[in-house]
Amino acid sequence: MEEIPINTRSLFKPLQNKLIELLKSLNEDDWNKQTVAKQWKVKDVVSHILDTQLRVLSIQRDGYYGEQPPEIKEYNDLVRWLNKLNSDWVSATKRLSPQTLILLLESVGDLVSEYYDSLNPWDEALFSVAWAGESTSFNWMHVAREYTEHWHHQQQIREAVNKQGIMSRELFYPVMNTFFQALPHKFRDIAAEKGTVIEAQITSEAGGIWSLIKDTDGWKLESGPKLTPVAVVCIPIEISWILFTKSVRPHEIIDKVEIKGDEYLAKKVLEMVSVIA
Repeated sequence: MEEIPINTRSLFKPLQNKLIELLKSLNEDDWNKQTVAKQWKVKDVVSHILDTQLRVLSIQRDGYYGEQPPEIKEYNDLVRWLNKLNSDWVSATKRLSPQTLILLLESVGDLVSEYYDSLNPWDEALFSVAWAGESTSFNWMHVAREYTEHWHHQQQIREAVNKQGIMSRELFYPVMNTFFQALPHKFRDIAAEKGTVIEAQITSEAGGIWSLIKDTDGWKLESGPKLTPVAVVCIPIEISWILFTKSVRPHEIIDKVEIKGDEYLAKKVLEMVSVIA
């Protein structure tokens, strides 16, 4: 079978184990701390993680929707509908205790991991990865997107309570590698000469280098450095995931990144959003 470009299937279980360990270590004050998701406290984010896991089992595994989505004519319609689903769930689960949330997460985590592992990575996914410009997606990309959701919500909690632990190469690099799949779509309307190279760097050993290259039929993403980039943007690892999940915007962190060469093209990289928002 062809090599899977981004294989995250084996990462859900260790990530889930770290989540449960983290949640069991929190005190009462921790559960009420504000996260970088401005509308949510820690407990709200935990509720949302549970919601996404239950939806995976109900909709994706069991084919049960419960309620049909409204007519989706454009991307913003999808965003509004998902935001409403998320808000409704978080509001309803405010009556659940932290201990109950942990119990429910413990009961479904392995089932979610098993479901993702059961998928043929080269079959068409039930949902496309719209933020990467895909109208249809392979399962490997869909699962990688789901992994980024699980990872960045857990990291929101860790950042809020000042507990690190999932910024390792094993767990972090696949997140950023998946996020950067959105970069060619972000640059789709940006004109440049064939062979133009834009380089994005995420600091630390857990990060990496991604090169966006203008080809005859559009922009293409490759990992690793390429010769003579016209623009280079270096983003600190602690900012990267917050930026690309839209919890901060480029103007808020511009003084923390390093830009070389073409400033316009480098700043365009900072505008990439790799979540539905």
